[in-house]
Amino acid sequence: MINRVTLLLALLVLFLASPCDAADEGKESSWRLGVALGYGQRSNPLVQSDDIPIVVDLDIAWFGKRWFFDNGDLGFTVTDNNALTASLVARFNSDRLFFSRTDTRFVNVDFAGLPLAEAADFKPPDRDYAIELGVEMLTDGDWGALQLTGFHDVSGTHEGYELYADYRYGWRKQRLYVEPSFGASYKSDKLNNYYWGVTPEEAGLVAYPYEAKAGLNWHARLMIAYQLNRHWAVSLV
Repeated sequence: MINRVTLLLALLVLFLASPCDAADEGKESSWRLGVALGYGQRSNPLVQSDDIPIVVDLDIAWFGKRWFFDNGDLGFTVTDNNALTASLVARFNSDRLFFSRTDTRFVNVDFAGLPLAEAADFKPPDRDYAIELGVEMLTDGDWGALQLTGFHDVSGTHEGYELYADYRYGWRKQRLYVEPSFGASYKSDKLNNYYWGVTPEEAGLVAYPYEAKAGLNWHARLMIAYQLNRHWAVSLV
């Protein structure tokens, strides 16, 4: 099952840092708060469901010496050096967001990693949130940056796992920044079948019984950003 995100228009991004005391003036804040305004769509793979529009995107993160919270991911950094950063991370599975039944259609809230949206034309089946635990490894250099992650369900919801890889390389010229990236994710049959399979009890006129298998999804992205000043930037993704 392919879940893709398509952002159509330029986003206006505001980054806010928590105030620093006079004694800490010049020290980088542990908080990262951001707001992106624009228009985009998240494609919805549910049958007879509309794509999910996104107008506002929130970015909320906190980074301590070892612990961090990054848009719903809670992590502990095990290794951090010039060659590699490795962390243990707990998160909610993102597939569940497509089964949300709220009425908020125009705000994408990354807090807890759970965007709020509803597909009004189709009553989705019941699916539970899964808590997944895994490892994230980050490395970069003159050659670019590589992210590798692996997560397994520890809540007993779907009992599956996901592997993810992403490579990116950026070019900067004064205030202009261009960054293409591409990668792939592999989801096990248990994960896919729990969220995207159709049980005999759920089958009807719009869906036949279906058992989802393991799948490999590819992704690619191009980001173009221009830094207006310290706090404001315009980007096209």
